[in-house]
Amino acid sequence: MELRHLRYFLTVVEEGHFGRAAQRLNIVQPALSMQIKALEAELGGPLFLRTSRRVELTEAGLLLQAEAKRTLEQAEHTRHVVQRSMRGEIGRVRIGFAGNAVFSGRLMRDIRAFHQAYPQAELVCQEMAPHLQHEAINNGMLDVGYMPDYHPEPTSALAYDLIGEWPRVVVMSSDHPLAAKPRVTIEMLAHQPLIMYATHEGQSHFDAVLHRLLGDRLHIAHRISSTLSVLAMAGAGLGIALVPAPLTQVAIPGVVYRTLDSAELSANLMMVSRKDACSGAVLAYLATARAISTKA
Repeated sequence: MELRHLRYFLTVVEEGHFGRAAQRLNIVQPALSMQIKALEAELGGPLFLRTSRRVELTEAGLLLQAEAKRTLEQAEHTRHVVQRSMRGEIGRVRIGFAGNAVFSGRLMRDIRAFHQAYPQAELVCQEMAPHLQHEAINNGMLDVGYMPDYHPEPTSALAYDLIGEWPRVVVMSSDHPLAAKPRVTIEMLAHQPLIMYATHEGQSHFDAVLHRLLGDRLHIAHRISSTLSVLAMAGAGLGIALVPAPLTQVAIPGVVYRTLDSAELSANLMMVSRKDACSGAVLAYLATARAISTKA
């Protein structure tokens, strides 16, 4: 018994006549009669009482009428829900982000645009260190990640979209000796205790550039995974930190920001996702975010 058999059956019921039903279905009457007879044979008895003028339902036909309507309504509902999911109108997008995604405004920009276009899709956001985002996306626990250039072993399974780039600034306590300087150079960072973001295994590109510029004069005193923790430790005088320029809008008592005179130590932000993503909502989110980046 197929859905078309149920549609044929209900059309005959609604028209009360095989000829009119066949015309409405755009098939010849003998073919319709054959389909109904096959349905009756499969179910084990007559569904219609046929007269010269019209057809009437048997008791079994009345029961099938109610069930057929429910079945076709459910089939239509299923089709509608699946199509909406494939278009990204419903479903879930799990997003991980590092601090600069918020302070730069990129995360809110993308989420706002997606929510306006797909208001019934669910968005789940979680702040995570870059290396944890990377692992979660690889393991299928996250769909999209916003992170700096941490990917020590880029994998062909992931896509990396550059969505922002900024200079870095130096963060320190207001009583730090370098706070009196309007600009800080790389040489001034020699032997200074630095507060760095945690990179887990391997060196980030940023670490590698610092090692190249300072060599054995590089002193990494702390590694922290949270942006606010980095700012707090710098403000407490435990070292100085190099952070993306958008963080300068965060006003913290006792914390000062100074320009870093080094184009080589720029900061970037990437949107990371799986190349084989198949969720309609995730694909719609990525398409929305990429379209915005293209226009920016």
